[in-house]
Amino acid sequence: MKRPLPAITPQTPGPAVPRRGHWLLAGLGRLILKLMGWRIVGSLPNVERAVLAVAPHTSNMDGVIGLSAIQALRIYVRFMGKHTLFEGRFGRFMYWLGGIPVNRENAHDLVEQTAQAMQQEPCWLGIAPEGTRKGAARWKTGFYRIAEAQGIPIVVLGFCYRRKQVRVVGSILPSGDMDADLESMVQMLSEIVPRHPALLSEPFRKLTGR
Repeated sequence: MKRPLPAITPQTPGPAVPRRGHWLLAGLGRLILKLMGWRIVGSLPNVERAVLAVAPHTSNMDGVIGLSAIQALRIYVRFMGKHTLFEGRFGRFMYWLGGIPVNRENAHDLVEQTAQAMQQEPCWLGIAPEGTRKGAARWKTGFYRIAEAQGIPIVVLGFCYRRKQVRVVGSILPSGDMDADLESMVQMLSEIVPRHPALLSEPFRKLTGR
């Protein structure tokens, strides 16, 4: 059954949600979405910190839509990037975009590195759990461990190309039962139709029987 979700506008986020961005960039984000025929729908928790889990991820176009939505709503969303990308002039640009430098060679410190960066100021962290656009066998779990370590919610959203909607389908607080929580997230996203269904990751393939 298709679930109608309320529209999310720049006025929707509550006072605790971290905001960032110039009015000109916000207008540009809204214009891009309008020209493409896309809307943002769902509900957002009124919290200072959260992990945004975006799935399924099958196209580079997801990034264009996602960045436009973030700019349109002026929510302060950060992302992780390889530490070497934050060097020199380009590095300053990466910081400005909201990047968090992490040393992937020390993967066991990844959760701690990201948590420390998020504690410096209120922000949300955007992650694609699948980690690839090409039909991952499983989801990477770093995003879950980051949320669990900080006791913050995971906001679940997907880009539905059939409806042309950025759909914020719900949020969960990690219970400690990671397998059950991940399965619940996949169920939340069951109505999302990605740009390239043939590239769905294995958790979605099991759900849809494809």
